[in-house]
Amino acid sequence: MFLSMNWISDFVDLSGLDKLELINKFSLSTAEVENEIFHKGSDISGIVVAEIKSVEEHPESKKLHLLKVDAGDGELTDVVCGAPNVRVGMKTAFAKVGAKIGEIEITPRKLAGYTSNGMCCSEKEIGISDNHEGIMDITDDIPCGTDLKEVYEIDDIIFEVDNKSLTNRPDLWGHYGIAREFAAISGRELKPIPQADLSAYENLPKVDLKIEDPLCHRYSCLRFGNITTHKSPVNMRIRLFYCGMRALNFLADLTNYLMLEMGQPMHAFDSRKVEKIRVKRFDKPFTFKTLDGVDREIDENTLMICNDNTPVAIAGIMGGLDSEIVDDTTSLTLESATFDAASIRKSTVRLSHRTDASMRYEKSLDPEMTTVAVARFVNLLKEIDSGAQIISALTDEVAFKYDDVKLDFTKAFVDKYTGIEISNEQIVKTLKSLGFGVENDGDNFSVEVPSWRATKDVTIKADIIEEITRIYGYDNFDIHTAVVPVSPVRTQVEKSDEDRIKDILVKRYSMHELHSYVWAYYDDYKALGIEVEKNVELINATNPNIKTIRNSIIPTQLCQVKYNVGYDSDFKVFEIGRTVDGFKDDGLCDEQKKLAVTLYSKTKEMSELYFELRDILAVIADDIKHEKLSFEKAEATHSWQHPKNLNKMICAGKVIGEIGIANSVVSKNIDKKANIVFAEIDIKEFAKIKNAGISYSEPSKFPEIEIDLSFVSETYAPIAKAIENAKCELIKDVSVTDVYADESGKSITIRIIFAHPERTLTKEEVLSVVDTIVSELEGNSIKLKNGLPQ
Repeated sequence: MFLSMNWISDFVDLSGLDKLELINKFSLSTAEVENEIFHKGSDISGIVVAEIKSVEEHPESKKLHLLKVDAGDGELTDVVCGAPNVRVGMKTAFAKVGAKIGEIEITPRKLAGYTSNGMCCSEKEIGISDNHEGIMDITDDIPCGTDLKEVYEIDDIIFEVDNKSLTNRPDLWGHYGIAREFAAISGRELKPIPQADLSAYENLPKVDLKIEDPLCHRYSCLRFGNITTHKSPVNMRIRLFYCGMRALNFLADLTNYLMLEMGQPMHAFDSRKVEKIRVKRFDKPFTFKTLDGVDREIDENTLMICNDNTPVAIAGIMGGLDSEIVDDTTSLTLESATFDAASIRKSTVRLSHRTDASMRYEKSLDPEMTTVAVARFVNLLKEIDSGAQIISALTDEVAFKYDDVKLDFTKAFVDKYTGIEISNEQIVKTLKSLGFGVENDGDNFSVEVPSWRATKDVTIKADIIEEITRIYGYDNFDIHTAVVPVSPVRTQVEKSDEDRIKDILVKRYSMHELHSYVWAYYDDYKALGIEVEKNVELINATNPNIKTIRNSIIPTQLCQVKYNVGYDSDFKVFEIGRTVDGFKDDGLCDEQKKLAVTLYSKTKEMSELYFELRDILAVIADDIKHEKLSFEKAEATHSWQHPKNLNKMICAGKVIGEIGIANSVVSKNIDKKANIVFAEIDIKEFAKIKNAGISYSEPSKFPEIEIDLSFVSETYAPIAKAIENAKCELIKDVSVTDVYADESGKSITIRIIFAHPERTLTKEEVLSVVDTIVSELEGNSIKLKNGLPQ
């Protein structure tokens, strides 16, 4: 939001103060000011009011005119001008020879054979509007030769406030609320906002108004007639332009001006189109054309302003095209209202249309401001168009009122929270300067929160502390060390496991850690041929990329791999992030925390890469839980998983995740020449596994016996199961020593080590165990490749 120091100065005298320093203090105490501050008008000089005395057509150009201009220096000046709106008697902005406009200095210049001793300027060239259709038409009675800056507020300091820092401050969405902050910061008095006395019109008939839906909190309206002014004063147009709004016509500009001044959106209806005002919702959807000429689909949840049963505006968002103010409008019905903030916010999302008005309504505006804004509107209207008439009494209907907020606290409470000494006088002065009602009895304070701060901002005593300290100045606090008891906090198992996993992956395996959002990005998924699976969705999402929440990190990581394939031929990435797996019984999202690891390589075979990832995961399980990791065949449940090469990971009898490779379509879309493997572990399930600890046993003094067995099998899991079922205490270690594939199939060679702590084993004991293992495997159609060892 752009703010004008000239406008703020209307309500608080800042003369003699460093305005840039005040803006800095405002940023420190109230709301964040963006870095760039604009010094409007500082780059122009020498532009005066001049009258066109004669106009001749250029003999050799259809566009150029030869003018004689009275710039107030006693003689006429020859000027060549191409503007289409020049006329005799017109007063305009004239840049004399020696004037500066930005980096350009005006000098005598020949145009099509004639010398132009200056330049007639458009409003855009001066920088006070975006109108470049012709030269500036000055209708005010100003003597020729008067410096334009002396009569119009061209010089100004404009600064921008970050809208996010105003979310909880609806009172700061207008210049008057900002002026209140500057008054408190500077210690100057805040001037009351000029208003008309609306009680003078109480004897006039009221507007036919009815609130039929509680989503409208308050609706105030007034009717006007005999409006003859159609163009806004120059200073009003300048302020609107400097603050980011375009001048339209006098009545539309006046409502926009009031919105920027007070933060209260208003709307002017052509009274010929609006007779009976009804605020309600409709039972059935319909199409409605707004002021911008767009047909919008209105559903049964959108609040509408109606002329009896005919919709004329979307409440709090935008008026309708059929009831807009036009050039021949002489009577209007003025709306000043407040609506339910959540309703307006949801409607803007459904309609995909956010306006300056809706942004303010979303912040929970003060209903008490509606009548004040109407009174200010009347005041300004009468100043500009003295012949305008009020033809109705103020009609005001209230459907909702915020509760009054009164907070009691003590000086000791302030001292405890601030840690510094702030006098009672300073506390009272600060709160009163911000509009709070304060009663002080010794060290006891009773504070009435003003209505414009009670909608959602100041509700508890701690909020009062914030008000006192921010105006006092956080930079004025004495720096000292607080003395408080500190107790050690034991790190939760889940957090400890996360940190150790990260250390292992980064320090031991040189992996890159990634961070991503929880969305299943439709465009990125589509590029890889991954389907966005049905899951928890954002209602009324306007962008498919931020509609569905992901149920796995792997697709996100595959997209990230795609982005990085051009940077290296081999790399490893991981992330510990969030996913959602539908809803829980209580209606909340079933949120999960998972570890995702992906390995990408153009130089390694798929099997080598797969087993590398398996070993990495085995190290994590062994180092952190001192448990072995086992694997079982898993069925693919996602479109991006390979239908065959997918395995469940099991640790201490608990399934903790899956390891696999991307299906062929996804893999080719990433890189046809690369191999990609991935794994995903449920961090919460992994954290539940009890640390088995490290146990030590004395090595046997007697020789070990090693037996190598080669089985014809596609997988190792049934072999491991058969060894486990043997339940032999003589088996000390089992390892896979070789995997071989030929025409006859795939064979896996394992090495079993036997040992006894107190004696030498006999061959018969060992072969008996081997026979048991082989027999079980043969029962499962897994046979030895070369028979039993002799």
